[in-house]
Parts: sequence; structure tokens; C-alpha cells
Amino acid sequence: MSRKDEIIERLKENGCRITKQRKILIDIILENDCASCKEIFYKASQENKKIGVATVYRMINALEEIGAISRKNMYRIECGESCSGEGGCEIILEDDTVFRMPKEKLDQIVRDGARRCGYLSDGKKISRIIYHEGQTWV
Repeated sequence: MSRKDEIIERLKENGCRITKQRKILIDIILENDCASCKEIFYKASQENKKIGVATVYRMINALEEIGAISRKNMYRIECGESCSGEGGCEIILEDDTVFRMPKEKLDQIVRDGARRCGYLSDGKKISRIIYHEGQTWV
């Protein structure tokens, strides 16, 4: 099943009607690195003049509700091949071996690493972890 099909299936499960306009918006988001709803609207209106700004915003909200996108990730669809909505990551090694890791396991690894590197001293505990794509800190 393709990413688009998985997203459409999850939208249907969430009670969303799948229209031609919504399919166009999914394609635009999958194929482009759009930075805003305005950019998505511009690209969509070139394909179909019937797509309005409100349709774009409603679609972005629907995709965010099912966990397919995060506004923090600049409207890039983050579902992998098994778009479960649970969250997590794929780790790809140099030899193309792929490990899929649920978010809970990834969080535990970050907590253990922070403790071992001395970030968690004096009995402090991490209350939450926020992942930022494309952000680099030293």
C-alpha cells in the first residue's frame, strides 16, 4: 500500500470524505516541501481552481489529527510505509538495513543516553521530549 493510500485510509477511518480536491492536496504535500498553507494553496489552485484556502486549512487540520503531519515539520507528511499514527522512527544503516522503532523506545533511548552523558543529574527526570526535524544544536 502506498503512503497516499495509507493516508487516505486513515482519513476515512477518521470520518473524512475523500474528494478530488483532498487527493490533490495530499499529492502536493507528498511531492513538495511546502512551508505554509499559502504555498500549498498556490500549488493546488494551479491544478484545480475550485480549491479554496479554507479547504487547505481543513485538510491540514485533518492530516494533523491523524498524525500524518506536524506543523513543526513544515507540512511534510511523516508517515512511513506502515503509517500507524503511533509515532516512531526508521533507522537506516549504511548497508540499507532498516530498523523501525516505536516512539516509546526512542524516548527511552534518549532518556538513557541523557543520563549516561550527565544531562540528568541530581535526580532530575525528563518530563517530555520534543523532536525537531532539521534542527541542529551543538
